[in-house]
Amino acid sequence: MARLQAPPGTLDASLARLAEDGISARGEVGDSEPLTALEDALRTFGADEIVVATHPEGRSNWLERDIVEKARERFAVPITHVVVDLERER
Repeated sequence: MARLQAPPGTLDASLARLAEDGISARGEVGDSEPLTALEDALRTFGADEIVVATHPEGRSNWLERDIVEKARERFAVPITHVVVDLERER
């Protein structure tokens, strides 16, 4: 089962899309601070892996704040970083 963190308004759409692909998922909107949200989620969900999706460098506040690297240092779970560039895909 996958756990999904998404901003308000996109959670239902994201879960519906995953279900269309046959992926069993649940989601909730967490704390606005990403590392706190991850920590809270890991307390209630035994994740095998964390997937962090960001905008590309130069447009990602999380990359500017080193969220991915800080998460890798803080959590014992493997972390995969995925860059989503919606502008480029258009």
